[in-house]
Amino acid sequence: MNLSKPFLILGLVFALAACGARESADEHGHGHDDHAETEAEKGAHNGRLLRQGGLTVELAIFEDGVPPEYRAWLYRDGKPLPPEAGSVEVVLTRLGGVTDTHRFTARGDYLVGSGVVYEPHSFDVEVRVQVDGQSARWTYESYEGRTRIAADIATQAGIRVAAAGPGVIRDEHELQGLLTPIEGRHARLAARFAGPIRSISVGVGDAVRQGQTLATVESNVSLAPYTVTSPIDGVVLARSATVGEVAGESPLFEIADLSALWVDVHLFGGDAQHIVAGLPIEVTRLSDGVSASTTLDRVLPATATASQSTVGRARIDNADGRWRPGAAVRARVTVAENAVPLAVPLAALQRFRDWDVVFVRIGEDYEIRPLELGRRDGVHVEVLDGLKAGDEIVVEQSYLVKADIEKSGASHDH
Repeated sequence: MNLSKPFLILGLVFALAACGARESADEHGHGHDDHAETEAEKGAHNGRLLRQGGLTVELAIFEDGVPPEYRAWLYRDGKPLPPEAGSVEVVLTRLGGVTDTHRFTARGDYLVGSGVVYEPHSFDVEVRVQVDGQSARWTYESYEGRTRIAADIATQAGIRVAAAGPGVIRDEHELQGLLTPIEGRHARLAARFAGPIRSISVGVGDAVRQGQTLATVESNVSLAPYTVTSPIDGVVLARSATVGEVAGESPLFEIADLSALWVDVHLFGGDAQHIVAGLPIEVTRLSDGVSASTTLDRVLPATATASQSTVGRARIDNADGRWRPGAAVRARVTVAENAVPLAVPLAALQRFRDWDVVFVRIGEDYEIRPLELGRRDGVHVEVLDGLKAGDEIVVEQSYLVKADIEKSGASHDH
């Protein structure tokens, strides 16, 4: 897919949710202010100021040296109140409808919430306060790492989601290899008797059958012509024969059956100790990235003198003729497989702030989920915390979602 077009579509069309606060007030003391703020007013403790009449609450998420927690300070007519003067309760509604309730108790000169404000700090906030019998309520949005993308735009951009679930993490070793013809399927043909070459019927690249005539040579001994035939089905890899030249001991043709090939991989150091015959191996063509899965057939007993490596050998099918002898390949040998309760594709991971994250989709909303990660291989990574089985995560074009979130610039209150 051409990514530039979807990226342009995303940049022009994505509608971002507004992050301004909604504060309200009615005759019963429940706040509503239709004038959205581009940035919340901050107090002396760098917290969000919520005002109603003469009552003010400063609310902040504090995370300096402690797990993130809510802290609150009460004021009346601009003057600080002791924390025991009132009660505070904060209800957070997260994407998907999950709610967290934080009830506050006095600590020193402030009130502290009853639990950890876990990441992401992205929620609809409801604040309830009582001071000397007076009740107040505020609601506002505090989003970070969230954006909304219409379903049709996401489809056009190639954004695809899949449910997170169990997976397999493989202990894999990356190796370099070389394709070679299989022994017994490769032949170099010389003339049986010296003499002039009278005719040649094949060229390099021609497919030949067993018993097919390749050339005719006139014997210097009997002066009678005889034929040089192919001993196998295969392809002409090389031809040194020319009509009129005298055939001698040098090979006239090189023929190989390329319907299957050896992959010779080089094992160094510790790899040679625990990579053994029977292990699964994936071989990748460097020319176009096409891969083939097979099994390591054997590990040769000798050590290559020049490289001091041990050679492992696997057989691959070459029905399409695209694997070519002499070509370098990349190989991945799986030494062990470990089933894990939850894994995600590496392609789903992005960096956001200091976290490794994936993007969860709920409806048309996308939001970060910071992850604690475990083992990984070349395709998947184990998830230890931060995600649940069944969560729908972006597995293709996740960087487009990240770009749109970063464009919104939404951040939470500290």
